[in-house]
Amino acid sequence: MALASTRPLVSSSDLPEIKPQTQLTVLAGPTAVGKGTVSRDLIARHPQVWLSVSATTRPPRPGEVDGVHYVFVSEDEFDALVAQGRMLEWALVHGRYRYGTPRGPVAERLASGIPVLLEIDLDGARQVRGAMPDAQLVFLAPPSQAELERRLLGRGTENAAERARRLETARIEMAAEPEFDHTIVNDNVQRAANELAVLMGVAGQGG
Repeated sequence: MALASTRPLVSSSDLPEIKPQTQLTVLAGPTAVGKGTVSRDLIARHPQVWLSVSATTRPPRPGEVDGVHYVFVSEDEFDALVAQGRMLEWALVHGRYRYGTPRGPVAERLASGIPVLLEIDLDGARQVRGAMPDAQLVFLAPPSQAELERRLLGRGTENAAERARRLETARIEMAAEPEFDHTIVNDNVQRAANELAVLMGVAGQGG
């Protein structure tokens, strides 16, 4: 059973009003495109950016810290967050555990003028667009379809059916690019992170 977090995900008061000059940025893209690597590079050089911490109902893995890697909540707590409209986006993964972005911490930081980055999947990005239409959606693309396929199949451990499923998923994910406000090609991690920093308005503001 997942460990319940002792920290409130939202305050008892109403959620703070988001300042119009502070924009939420969502980074999404196909599986294996390198979203996590680009996000980590950005945060390392621009620590003033807050990378949202997802809530999950799964138990912590060895070495994971509550509130750092994930906010670990019970099924009942997650149900309450969804029912109260306190999740920007969420999904059931592999039919077992739920993951999502709590609205409160994001709203609080945006209201304080802190730039916020969400690194989530395509469906999550669509949910955020519905909940916060002013959010900036950035699509992280591979240098080419062939390179994405190489990354997806690089391990060589999948059977033919699994390889076909992965490639079809990648094709569907790539087709979502027109839904986004900007596209960054991840042909070089540092260059891609720099371009993301420019879009977020933090370029030249390293910590």
